[in-house]
Amino acid sequence: MAEPSKYSGANQRGGRRDAGRGPRRNRPNSENPDGTAGGAAGNELVEKVVFINRSAKVVKGGRRFSFSALVVAGDKHGRVGIGLGKAGEVADAIRKGGEVAKRQMVRVSLKDTTIPHEVTFSYGGAKVLLRPASPGTGIIAGKTVRSILESAGIRDILSKSLGSNNPSNVVKATLGALQQLRLREEILRSRGIFVRNEKIETPTVIAA
Repeated sequence: MAEPSKYSGANQRGGRRDAGRGPRRNRPNSENPDGTAGGAAGNELVEKVVFINRSAKVVKGGRRFSFSALVVAGDKHGRVGIGLGKAGEVADAIRKGGEVAKRQMVRVSLKDTTIPHEVTFSYGGAKVLLRPASPGTGIIAGKTVRSILESAGIRDILSKSLGSNNPSNVVKATLGALQQLRLREEILRSRGIFVRNEKIETPTVIAA
């Protein structure tokens, strides 16, 4: 009688790989830990690191370095904010800057994929010019201005950075320009003009 092989059974190398295992569980998605597919991606905030600065302090034992990170956060649906974080490590500075940017998010007025009108804003030595563009143009901007425009959800725009190229001043000038934007309906409403069926109606005043 032949002797049974010592590799027979569930643990043999040539057998089925799932032999002896229990039922397979549904593994959660990497993007959604709860296992659900898809998700509300439009409500997630995006963070972009604009600039990281390193400063040194000379002490008796040598030099101590500290870092500051300028971070932009936005939901790509008209809300954007900027924050500056400082720490002894780069990762901590980025984390602090992101938290500040999320707390200081503001609402900006957008028209479809671009801005409603041309606007210019200055902050310090930096001056930023923003112009609306037709669909398909894309974001014509530098690295610093592009980061805040993309975070706000703008996809078609023309821009020009004038004056200083300091990243902090350029970002603040861009955010200030976006806050100056106003939709046509908001301007008419502030003047007491009501829009109904795309026809401007002024309130009639009856003389006594």
